[in-house]
Amino acid sequence: MLDKTDRALLALLQQDCTLSLQSLADAVNLTTTPCWKRLKKLEDDGIIRGRVALLDGEKLGLGLTAFMFVKTHQHSSEWYQAFVEAVQTLPEVMAFYRMAGEYDYLLRIQVADMKCYDRFYKRLVNSVPGLIDVTSSFAMEEIKYTTALPVTL
Repeated sequence: MLDKTDRALLALLQQDCTLSLQSLADAVNLTTTPCWKRLKKLEDDGIIRGRVALLDGEKLGLGLTAFMFVKTHQHSSEWYQAFVEAVQTLPEVMAFYRMAGEYDYLLRIQVADMKCYDRFYKRLVNSVPGLIDVTSSFAMEEIKYTTALPVTL
């Protein structure tokens, strides 16, 4: 079970994972050794999955965000595994979900422009048989984007 100090550490790391151990320890009123032990436990327990730099897609020339909704009649474990493996090899896919509701899968895709999206679309539908409906929507403006989970203190 996470306590208030663990949650505070997580909130701090979500804002800036480059904070030094000393800065983190000071912020949560610990010395460095117990702070390090808490961080190590959070990593060992899989709560902290990794530490990354967040990049600006627009500044990198990847300004088109597409949301692809996929339907299929294929639901065997073999088909599912092949589909998951195929999608995981596509670097343009930023998020991939199996859904309840009208569509079976949702993919968030980040590419440079519509031509790049079309190439991505063709690669996907040609590599995975059994897709019966592939519909996409395109983001016109990013209003809110965060990777920070709402860690309540």
